[in-house]
Amino acid sequence: MSPAQTTPLSIPTPTSPAVSSIAEEPVMTINPPNSNNPLSAQPVETMPAPMPAPTPSSRSLPSNPSSGSFLESVLEALLEDGSVTQEQYDSIILENVNTGRPAEQILEEKHIVSEEALSKARSKVYNVPFVVLREVGSSPEALSAIRDTVAKRYVIFPFALNRQTNTLSVAMKNPLDLGVIDFLEKKTGYRIAPYYATLTELNQEIVERYAQSLSSEVTAALKENSPESFSTGVEIKAAAARNVGDTIREAPIAKIVETILGYAVKSRASDVHIEPQEDKTRVRYRIDGVLHEKLVLPKSVQDAVVSRIKVLSDMKIDEKRIPQDGRFNFKVDKEEVDLRVSSLPTVHGEKIVMRLLKKSGGVPTLQELGIRGTALKNLEAASIVPHGIVLVTGPTGSGKTTTLYSLLTKINTPKVNIVTLEDPVEYQMLGINQVQINPQAGLTFASGLRAFLRQDPNIIMVGEIRDQETAELAIQAALTGHVVFSTLHTNSAAGALPRLLDMKAEPFLLVSSMTLVMGQRVVRKICPNCKEEYEPEQAVMEDIKKVLGGLFDGWAKQSSTEVGSIKLHRGKGCDECGGTGYKGRVGVFEVLVMNEKIGRLVLERRPAEDIEKQGAEDGMVFMKQDGYLKVLEGMTTIEEVLRVAQI
Repeated sequence: MSPAQTTPLSIPTPTSPAVSSIAEEPVMTINPPNSNNPLSAQPVETMPAPMPAPTPSSRSLPSNPSSGSFLESVLEALLEDGSVTQEQYDSIILENVNTGRPAEQILEEKHIVSEEALSKARSKVYNVPFVVLREVGSSPEALSAIRDTVAKRYVIFPFALNRQTNTLSVAMKNPLDLGVIDFLEKKTGYRIAPYYATLTELNQEIVERYAQSLSSEVTAALKENSPESFSTGVEIKAAAARNVGDTIREAPIAKIVETILGYAVKSRASDVHIEPQEDKTRVRYRIDGVLHEKLVLPKSVQDAVVSRIKVLSDMKIDEKRIPQDGRFNFKVDKEEVDLRVSSLPTVHGEKIVMRLLKKSGGVPTLQELGIRGTALKNLEAASIVPHGIVLVTGPTGSGKTTTLYSLLTKINTPKVNIVTLEDPVEYQMLGINQVQINPQAGLTFASGLRAFLRQDPNIIMVGEIRDQETAELAIQAALTGHVVFSTLHTNSAAGALPRLLDMKAEPFLLVSSMTLVMGQRVVRKICPNCKEEYEPEQAVMEDIKKVLGGLFDGWAKQSSTEVGSIKLHRGKGCDECGGTGYKGRVGVFEVLVMNEKIGRLVLERRPAEDIEKQGAEDGMVFMKQDGYLKVLEGMTTIEEVLRVAQI
């Protein structure tokens, strides 16, 4: 069976805490089971001291907790302890009467009191205890009583279990919700003792504590088999020779692999790295372009995990001396994901990298990618000309293919014949003829491009121009009345032209065929949930003004911003972004349009620096400038732009 025909691995909706809530920090280390050490197979955690818990029978909850009298009681409690002034109290009551909105909602929106003060006031009025979760800690037993999916859905956190009284203490967003309490009692079999806690702390504990339980989940899976089962690759190989299902397809290893993949999808990771070290195996995820180490597995399970992935990818599990490639797909909930898998033999074992390609969500528009203004107009104009080459340049992982897909989606109509030659086909698009190259069978970029010219195409996309032959064929195709889209690995848009000359492209043919070159990078966006303003240092503002030049004055005028009152933005770090301050990505771009002056420089074989200088005179906006404009608009940070773009 070929990789493309592999039956999808259907992963059920995560039910264990391990799958859906792995924290950003810290890295978790899993120790292999040790029969001589009873503590080695489970995380060492201190049981919190039991807190006095209200029993279900002693609850005294208001019959209508949202009624005005009770809401005013919370306000009175806040007034009594000095959290609100008499003037604030009167203002809230007046707004409550005039608008009909709950007083507590008004309190929260106006941020008059802290979360903790409001929760304590509710605790006092409704006679439900208040708990500071970071002080009491959490019990593994309590965590295991309620799944992380349930905890996230209802914003609850179980922190202590008293088996003598059969009572589970649970911090809740709304401890007055008897429906949730009854549901939890039926689900767990314990009596529920509800507590108030701040929403911020609840969310933080749910993410962090359930994430730490991943170690116990994986360790529990390992304990289902004896440690000897994973001691060496020899036993695994021998067992696989008898029956693959006896080892690498058994539940413990399958569960570990599914946990790794499930988190990759939920964390929006683009790549998963499983890396053998001398005495351990680490798992890293590339999230928003940056690698994060999330998990450390015992060395003893490395071969079993790698073999499981190789079987799913239709790779040879007994071949460990050479690199291999494969692919498979799986589902999480209703989301189907394709994985491109690459293995690489290292001195400590086989390294696995999996690239995730989501089938759902569609291709983003050019505007959603961050292309705008003159750059967008020039790119759209270049895509509808009857012939010519449009190149997108940048390093690996800078979003070049996604940009080309966006262009193709925009111009894809029944009136045109679009053919693509890719390695690999990352997204399948309706109405477009996509071809996967296969060098082993003789289908390369060059041979495929020759075949395309006999297929009556209007638009041709070549995944990458890698050599002289492909470059010459692309130029020839453009000169014979076709639009050609492709990518090139250069550091800037201007650098693409000398690079093609280095590939022995004839200067006069290159000038005649080239329409536009766009360079790009991707930067992380500031997390909207924890975004904050700050006043930049004078040196930073001077650098921004220097780089932007006249663009800065234009931005200030358009945004009606006083130069001396400019505020920049950054992310503080929160649960939504895993403490990084960033969530999502956006592109920074530069577009070089071929014109007579640029063409003359190409004919003279001038360097990229001279071409950039002429581009600047023609009004070209460089990547760093585009990045700084996005910094001023609060989309990203100075640090991110400097990380990816220099001029």
